[in-house]
Amino acid sequence: MSQPAEYISQLPDIAEEVREFYDRHPYPPPVDNLDKYRQHWRDQQRRRADYHLFLPGHTYREDHAILVAGCGTAQAAKYALRWPNAQVVGIDCSAASVCHTEQLREKYGLKNLHVQQLTIERVSELGMSFDQIVCTGVLHHLADPDAGLNALRTALKPEGAMQIMVYAPYGRAGVYMLQKLCRRLGVHATRAGIRDLIIALRLLPQGHPLQSLLTQSAELFDEATLADSLLHPQDRAYSVPEFFDFIDKAGLTFGRWLRQAPYSVHCGVIAKIPQVHQIALLPEQEQYAAIELFRGTMIRHSAVLYRRDSPSSRRNVNFVSADWLNYVPVRMPDTVCVPDRLHVGATAVLINQTHTYRDLFLPIGPVEKHLFNNICEHRTIGDIVNRTLARSPRAADLDVAAIFFEQLWWHDQVVFATGYTPATKN
Repeated sequence: MSQPAEYISQLPDIAEEVREFYDRHPYPPPVDNLDKYRQHWRDQQRRRADYHLFLPGHTYREDHAILVAGCGTAQAAKYALRWPNAQVVGIDCSAASVCHTEQLREKYGLKNLHVQQLTIERVSELGMSFDQIVCTGVLHHLADPDAGLNALRTALKPEGAMQIMVYAPYGRAGVYMLQKLCRRLGVHATRAGIRDLIIALRLLPQGHPLQSLLTQSAELFDEATLADSLLHPQDRAYSVPEFFDFIDKAGLTFGRWLRQAPYSVHCGVIAKIPQVHQIALLPEQEQYAAIELFRGTMIRHSAVLYRRDSPSSRRNVNFVSADWLNYVPVRMPDTVCVPDRLHVGATAVLINQTHTYRDLFLPIGPVEKHLFNNICEHRTIGDIVNRTLARSPRAADLDVAAIFFEQLWWHDQVVFATGYTPATKN
């Protein structure tokens, strides 16, 4: 649908207002110490899992080209620390944000990082294409998000991967109520306005839709975070159907949710409700839309995307053909195996600690635990099954293994290197 001429004429003014907002209120709140972050990502296994989450069909490498679009005050510097052998480019509309990133670049000697004040819509001026593009928490603030996502797609290599995060509407209902209140009262992002808003938030009535978010995240009382959440001049959210329309218009295709268990019919409380079989009969995108409505508290959608013309064999994970036996599972580093508080018949419970929904865990039995413990290095699923059984697997054994490793994948316990062959180790 084409935009009204009046709206299009306002786009430059909106973009300028957003730029000025971030110059006054750099976000995230600037930091000057990334030592813990650097130490965290020195673990190659963590980097390997991160790489194959985005590029399952590619041979692992660390010298890829990464664009952090709308890098804020530190995100591009973090990626340069995470991937010291990669070429990292950070762009942002705000001079203040670029300045903070430059300070981190100098402090940590990040020769692999280039930072530039540039809007996402003008990314072509870099004259570069990228293996990975990261754009989180930015597109929903643009005057024209469609133009921004289109521009990013043109900067993505044909076999590259893109991560985007945009706001979701239902879990942010309380945020949007307070935004409307602030606009109605003429509350602006001044020091006095923010100070008085913090006082008011501490007195919110019990049961207000914003209460749960304030309880979960004390950082909402930080001045910069509060300004970004409640006083931003441009903010919109995307339901699941709107999200898929958004990426489709940009010539992109959906790969997976960054954390897919909350959206899956196979995981958590969704697998237990009486309507799960009806949900499972829906097309995949409609399943996600139904689950978003049932969960009701999603505040963002983070997804891995690909260009529509990228080869599906390099990005798809499936257990339909026998190819899955040659997949190399890579454990997600935030997974823990808990041997107590077990369900009946379970030997252990696997939990991904990055999940915010407490219903997302995977009980496993003794055979499954043995399979899980045998995940190692470049070992394929076929190798793992053979090692676990100490004999040639039967058809029933392979069925059990296929179900288990697919469960691990849906529950965000592993990612897969799918391009492995005996002659080529990832």
